[in-house]
Amino acid sequence: MNRFPRLRLALTALLAALLLAACATGGRLQSAGRTQVLGMELETTLDWARYKGPRQETWTIDGTPLNALHLIAGIKPKEHVFQTGRERRDSPHRAWYRPGLRPDEQQELLLAALREEGWTDVEGENLRPARFGSAEGLRFEFRMASARGLRYAGTAAMFEHAGKLTLVYWRAPLEHYHGRDAAAVAALMDSIRVP
Repeated sequence: MNRFPRLRLALTALLAALLLAACATGGRLQSAGRTQVLGMELETTLDWARYKGPRQETWTIDGTPLNALHLIAGIKPKEHVFQTGRERRDSPHRAWYRPGLRPDEQQELLLAALREEGWTDVEGENLRPARFGSAEGLRFEFRMASARGLRYAGTAAMFEHAGKLTLVYWRAPLEHYHGRDAAAVAALMDSIRVP
């Protein structure tokens, strides 16, 4: 009996299942090139799956556990940096945005919000000023671990514009995915422009 037709059929079925699974995720393709998103213009050399939400988007290449670029715009005063709610008296120490924060305080907003999500060993580094067209802001890198101990690293860009905060941050596991895409994501961050 010839095994090759069965093998070919099995591989075809597997490929079809993978394609259906990719389509079922619901993200639309963001091809490499220049694009406008949430009032910003940026350029990417990578292709991404793009998931839209109100005032924020998540982009990924291999799935959000393996790499995720979060774009969050229009964060209002006294709003959580991840837009999960408004400041309340019973939760004064959460990551609430306030206009006019120092660069180190802005960096701590993201780091505190990541800790709130359950990430551990969260540390920021290389805090520096950055310009994004008409907006001045900051850039920095960070490291953290998942609840299961997988080490991640990432990079972030933040700026205030028209009394609101914009946050763009990316994270990926240090094993393989971070090293593979870190330079391309850094170039994306450097390309962000606000009119």
